[in-house]
Amino acid sequence: MPTIAVKKLHENAVLPTYGSEFAAGADLYALCDGEILFAPGETKLVRTGLAMEIPEGFAGLIYARSGLASKRGLAPANKVGVVDSDYRGEVMVALHNHSTVEQKISAGERIAQLVVAPFLKATFEETQSLSDTVRGVGGFGSTGTK
Repeated sequence: MPTIAVKKLHENAVLPTYGSEFAAGADLYALCDGEILFAPGETKLVRTGLAMEIPEGFAGLIYARSGLASKRGLAPANKVGVVDSDYRGEVMVALHNHSTVEQKISAGERIAQLVVAPFLKATFEETQSLSDTVRGVGGFGSTGTK
């Protein structure tokens, strides 16, 4: 298992942890004084108090915690956050309240999950034509629903 260097920027910060042996995402924890209140439709940046060194060729992808999103409506505002390997600042989560009622996050609560994944860095080259496929230019919903 690879090791990710993590720097605590605050003494109360909690290192990411995996909830089970085969979990893909490591839980990120809120660093705050007391509670953070979210009005319906409101987005706030939530601190983790951590900076990390993601290896080159990898990215830290910040996803919603399924229970927090489905039961309380709190999920990352940008759907998936990206922590690049050259970023050394504090990892923060832009949480959005999708529900119709006020929600709160408490200090030390699990707010998102971090998946460290390899990625392909590509060179983009302009062309006048693309190869043909069966799908072609069919977009949203073009492959059906069943």
